[in-house]
Amino acid sequence: MVLPVSALAPLARAAAKLQERIFTSLFKHASIARFKPEERIAYESSLKYYRDLTNVIDTARDEGREEGRQEGREEGRNEMVRNMLQAGLPDDQVMRIAQITADEMAAIKAQQTHQAGSAR
Repeated sequence: MVLPVSALAPLARAAAKLQERIFTSLFKHASIARFKPEERIAYESSLKYYRDLTNVIDTARDEGREEGRQEGREEGRNEMVRNMLQAGLPDDQVMRIAQITADEMAAIKAQQTHQAGSAR
């Protein structure tokens, strides 16, 4: 049985049971279906803007998490390099184990020297 849109208004005032999610969605879609063309265009434009904004926020959040993970991996690697250096391993062996370049090794050593100097 198909009800005309005009028959939905009395249902909106029906018992609390009709306030379940499926009926709420039905009433929402029925009211959207009654929009005038300019209202529909404005609604769809607003909906597109909302979805675009939501996607931008989700993407930024995901990128931020990935950036944080990457920073955590780098800090863990740098700590491992510092520990190996403190244990007396030769630079070439540390670079091979940690899979870092000579420039990265120099940067870690400089950071370690700077931290040791500022701790005094």
